[in-house]
Amino acid sequence: MPVKVAIADDHVLFRKGLVTILELDDNIEVVYGADNGKELIDKVDAQPPDVILMDLKMPVMDGMEATKIIKAKYPEVKVLVLSMYDEEKFIIHCLELGANGYLLKNTDPDELVHAIGTVMAKDFYFNNHISTVMLKGLNQKKRAKGKPQFENSIELTKREQEVLELICKELTTPEMAEKLFISNRTVEGHRKNLLEKTGAKNTAGLVVFALKNELVEI
Repeated sequence: MPVKVAIADDHVLFRKGLVTILELDDNIEVVYGADNGKELIDKVDAQPPDVILMDLKMPVMDGMEATKIIKAKYPEVKVLVLSMYDEEKFIIHCLELGANGYLLKNTDPDELVHAIGTVMAKDFYFNNHISTVMLKGLNQKKRAKGKPQFENSIELTKREQEVLELICKELTTPEMAEKLFISNRTVEGHRKNLLEKTGAKNTAGLVVFALKNELVEI
């Protein structure tokens, strides 16, 4: 079955252009569009899609508020932010709200299609540019704070650290299970423990946690 995609963007021409691009792929079906976050939420309540392409700056309700509400009600719906803003503060905030990925509006159409498939398969998507922006912003915050503080409340087991590292390398659950010689169910158990311990809302949040705490390098 094709991936059902919704598009939230107040620029009608841009939205129609996305529809034209995405519907060239037989594995994607654009089910509806919305001019703002409130309209999107009403449509999601009636028909939850698989993936939402979410603009940030929209009238009535912006994409950040819409992401927060939708992820709280429908955590299984993937939110892929598609915005012109590439500042770290927007990227990190959206991921903390539960977004599964972040792309800029000048993204190549082929990468957009790839990103949709990736968030469905692996729960998150970052390209090199977004990863670099996040790392730069996080490093600046660390320098501004001075001496780092240890987070003694979060202790990961060796296996949890291994799973977290493989998540950041974009391995799927079966790939992690094969590499670590454990079952898919055990991998998902470790993922669940990681989410509970870190307070992350999803896999994208785990990646941000790993970057913030210098547990992995991307």
